[in-house]
Amino acid sequence: MDDRPAARVVCLDRDGRVLLMHWYDSVDDAEVWEPPGGRLEPGETPLEAARRELGEETGLPGAAVLDRHVEVDRDFRWLGTRFLKRELFYLARFAGERPEVVPGALTEEERAAFRGYVWAEELPEGVEPPELAKIVERLTRDPR
Repeated sequence: MDDRPAARVVCLDRDGRVLLMHWYDSVDDAEVWEPPGGRLEPGETPLEAARRELGEETGLPGAAVLDRHVEVDRDFRWLGTRFLKRELFYLARFAGERPEVVPGALTEEERAAFRGYVWAEELPEGVEPPELAKIVERLTRDPR
């Protein structure tokens, strides 16, 4: 089991579409759609990690990540490992329509699993976490 801290970024374009990264888990033969993000590096704050991960996974500017988050308890599997943790989900808004995503610094494991991305108007089946719509609502409603 893996409980290392992680941070994710809910990216919204000008029309409210949500950026989802598309991954393939070859161990569990599963398609996964989720917001960009990943684990914290030693000495890194969750906000710093969210900004770094956004840049690495999407090429979008980390500075777009706002200091606004919600905590999300997660329980999921990835590549044969069960993850049981609390992640911080941050908000990033983009003025344009469907900004181009250019993953530039994926790890070898991420490159093998990456299948693309979508700016989704409706969340697809298999989205992680399953309560992502509620997370988006909380992030865009909460004033903090």
